[in-house]
Amino acid sequence: MGAGKSTIGKQLSKRLNMAFHDSDHEIESRTGVDIPLIFELEGEAGFRKREQAVIEELTRIPGIVLATGGGAILDPENRRHLSVRGRVIYLHASVNQQLKRTRRDRNRPLLQTANPRARLEELMSIRDPLYREIADIIIETDGKRVRDVVKQIIQQLQ
Repeated sequence: MGAGKSTIGKQLSKRLNMAFHDSDHEIESRTGVDIPLIFELEGEAGFRKREQAVIEELTRIPGIVLATGGGAILDPENRRHLSVRGRVIYLHASVNQQLKRTRRDRNRPLLQTANPRARLEELMSIRDPLYREIADIIIETDGKRVRDVVKQIIQQLQ
C-alpha cells in the first residue's frame, strides 16, 4: 500500500508500449462503486472474492502491465496466477513511506483506524514474505522518483 504500483505501472506500460490495467480500478469500473463502499457492503471477504475473479481474468491477457491492490497477494490463487502467467515486480516501501503517501487518502478502507502505523506494520509483516516468495524483481521505492524506479525495472527486465 502506497508503494506506487499504479503510478509506476502506468509509466512502465508507456515505456514498454504495453496496455496498463489496475485490478482495483477494474473492480470499481465493473461495480460502479468505489472500493470503500464494497468493503462497507460486502466486507473484506466480498472484496477479495471480486479481486480474485478480476486477477484471474486479467492475468490471462498477454503483454500487459498489471497493478494489483496490496492485499491481492494474500490469496494463494492470485499468487499462482501472477507468478505463472507473468513476471512479478514487488515495489517495496517502508512503513514510514507508506504512511507519508497514504495519510490523506480516505480511499483505503484498511487504514480507517485509530492507529494506521500499527495497521501498516501488521499488513507488512503478513504481506512482505508473500511478495518476496513470488517476486521476480524487488525494487525499493523509498525516496526514489517514479522515472528512476521505472528505469530500474526496465534494466532488470532485460
